[in-house]
Amino acid sequence: MAKPSLLKEFVLFIKVEKKWWLIPLIAVLLIVGGLVLFASSSPMAPFLYPLF
Repeated sequence: MAKPSLLKEFVLFIKVEKKWWLIPLIAVLLIVGGLVLFASSSPMAPFLYPLF
């Protein structure tokens, strides 16, 4: 039997355990992580650094 992917396992965990409050937390972490990646390789970096 194939091992489920991490994302599939996480979604199944949220469904089974009814941990719906984790969705906004993960979304915010992904947005902040994406903003940090964007800020590190962008000419807009000096304008984004004061946000942190």
